[in-house]
Amino acid sequence: MSTQKGHPKGLYLLFVTEMWERFSYYGMRALFSLFLLNAMLFNKDTTSTIYGSYQGLVYLTPLIGGYVADRYWGNRHSIIFGGLVMALGQFFMFFSALFYTTHGLATILLFIGLGLLIFGNGFFKPNISTMVGDLYEPQDKRKDSAFTIFYMGINVGAFLAPLACGALGDTGNPADYKWGFFLAGIGMLVGVSVFVALKNKYLITPEGVQIGTKPEKKDPTMDADKGKRPKSRGIVQMLLWALLEIILFLLFNKVIGADVIGGFIYSIAIVVPLFIFTDNTLTKDERSRILVIFIIAFFVIFFWSAYEQAGASLTFFTEEQTNRTLSLFGKSFTIPTSYFQSCNPVFIVILAPLFSMLWGALGKRDKEPASPTKQAVGLFLLSLGFLYISAGVQGLAPGQKVSMIWIVGLYFIHTMGELCLSPIGLSLVNKLSPARFSSLLMGVWFLSNAASDKFAGALSSFYPEIKNGVTVSKSILGFQITTLHDFFMIFVVMSGIAAIILFFLSRKLQKMMKGVR
Repeated sequence: MSTQKGHPKGLYLLFVTEMWERFSYYGMRALFSLFLLNAMLFNKDTTSTIYGSYQGLVYLTPLIGGYVADRYWGNRHSIIFGGLVMALGQFFMFFSALFYTTHGLATILLFIGLGLLIFGNGFFKPNISTMVGDLYEPQDKRKDSAFTIFYMGINVGAFLAPLACGALGDTGNPADYKWGFFLAGIGMLVGVSVFVALKNKYLITPEGVQIGTKPEKKDPTMDADKGKRPKSRGIVQMLLWALLEIILFLLFNKVIGADVIGGFIYSIAIVVPLFIFTDNTLTKDERSRILVIFIIAFFVIFFWSAYEQAGASLTFFTEEQTNRTLSLFGKSFTIPTSYFQSCNPVFIVILAPLFSMLWGALGKRDKEPASPTKQAVGLFLLSLGFLYISAGVQGLAPGQKVSMIWIVGLYFIHTMGELCLSPIGLSLVNKLSPARFSSLLMGVWFLSNAASDKFAGALSSFYPEIKNGVTVSKSILGFQITTLHDFFMIFVVMSGIAAIILFFLSRKLQKMMKGVR
């Protein structure tokens, strides 16, 4: 089966379903910070905090959705439920924007909408990613290529969304944000409808068996691999795990200074992997492979916390410090800030087939880099992107604007890094996970996104602001941030160091993968 050419048709159904879900997600995200700033009139620090908390919690709930799918509902039911809840969340965002002049009501509707989006995403996100891998046999070499194609679906939606939702919502009139959110909700409903209509026809294994249905009922006390009854975790053990969670939460919240949501996300990001890793049904090889997932997920935090500046600090930069005026045929017009959110996905759509062919060609020659090596390259490219834009703002005077080439160039470099890291990571989790933990471990993978996105909001708050003509100086780890160059160098150093360490760990991680590439 690993030598079969082409991909199953089910991959393209998942491609289209994910495309519409990402249209909904990125359409809302393109307007979110702008809506908070210009309609809700929050300042940049508050906007960054809300943005980071939302992004973090969006990727925390896949733990719940992954667990429910593995134990009770199956992937299909979870995807449909999650999609409908997210659509409802987008419509609450619509009503929040509709009543934006009534600040109290708009704020209540805003947080209800965000809560529904967070909860629904938890059921949708890990399960559709898991189903991509389930279309193939466990060691099928086409998986990396399949996840790269699937990743194109994500980014077709992410490309179209800021243009469509931005055209309706980012008009300069705060009253129009509602139409962008409304369109995002419609996009989510379209995705669910396509999935429901075609799932039974195309979502099948190579042998023709339906995938993603409810899991078989098994004796939960039976070890699937050894045929033994493992000891269940007693109440004392569970209380000790709860105590560890409380201690870590207090450490992050009271000692390190994270807010309540941040403390919860960061502590959960440590406790849940430890809880899974100590499951006594795991074999030695399974535990080794799972440890690789956790180590890679740790490094992914540094990637996404820098990359996700796109929705926060880089949005501020594009809005205030970028010359967005374009002259064509003797006429000048200003490109809406939200449109720049389409740069990364359009580069993904262009480059993803090339990267897919590259991995395929190298694989045929048995020269394809192992997944950890690819991801180290992704981190290095991320660092390079921020180094590029830091050169563009070097010596920039307050109020002075730079050419669009700098922000567009950064997104181009980051896109190459993303293609080396994100789809490869999804494929890696699927290949290394024991089948009985597949959706849950995909949830753990997204848990790293939760921690990184919350961290991204915290880092975005260091974006230098000008008040009364004077730049407000900020400090991180003793490093003074007074210019945009200082700010961008945070990400150059952070992702660069992470890339070097991961590169040197790659050979060890390959051995721990026990034959999985």
